[in-house]
Amino acid sequence: MSFIHIEHLRKEFPEVTPLKDVCADINKGDVISVIGPSGTGKSTLLRCLNQLVEPTSGTVTVDGQVITDPGCDICQVRRKMGMVFQDFHLFFNRTVLENVTSAPVDLLKMPKKEAVREGMRLLERVGLADKADCFPEELSGGQKQRAAIVRALMMKPEILLVDEPTSALDPSMKTEVLSVIKSLADEGMTMMIVTHEMSFAREVSNRIFYMDEGLIYEEGSPEQIFDHPRKEKTRRFIRAN
Repeated sequence: MSFIHIEHLRKEFPEVTPLKDVCADINKGDVISVIGPSGTGKSTLLRCLNQLVEPTSGTVTVDGQVITDPGCDICQVRRKMGMVFQDFHLFFNRTVLENVTSAPVDLLKMPKKEAVREGMRLLERVGLADKADCFPEELSGGQKQRAAIVRALMMKPEILLVDEPTSALDPSMKTEVLSVIKSLADEGMTMMIVTHEMSFAREVSNRIFYMDEGLIYEEGSPEQIFDHPRKEKTRRFIRAN
């Protein structure tokens, strides 16, 4: 049984319908890169998965629980799903350590000493232990994104949803963020990553979703999508990127 089951997901906004009929299964241990032209619903799909955006129709089932049902305790489900945003979403009036420890203390009721110990361990892992007492404005873009990844990991999610993690970064900062994500993938973290970094998607993923026309237009292994795409729009996109 898949960890996340998506069935006929549709999202309509007043001027546009980015998701028309998305169906997919995400299994534990999958690292899925979601690629495709801008405006094809990639980020909307991630946000529908954790109900930051409410789908117009269709169902999303997470670990056997239909989270699109009105009676679902979505806060409980979100604890299984870490989210990393392209614009970091750090609290600018809190230090890096406070940013990464506040949610586990408040929501998971983790003892503060344990949260600080775990926060420092993860900050050390991503090369930010020396920035623990800094405020976000003192960090580079790459450092902010690494802090945001640690904040998501502190909630001990079963899947990490990563939305364009390098789009707001200078080229020199992209490598440090992508290397952290790759190390998580190597350790078996289940991830769904919206990215424009094609070489990274090829290297880190076991599955690729190419999105177009409001659906998952083509999916397959990195080798199949990048080297032997079956559909013309996929071929054109891969050639252009």
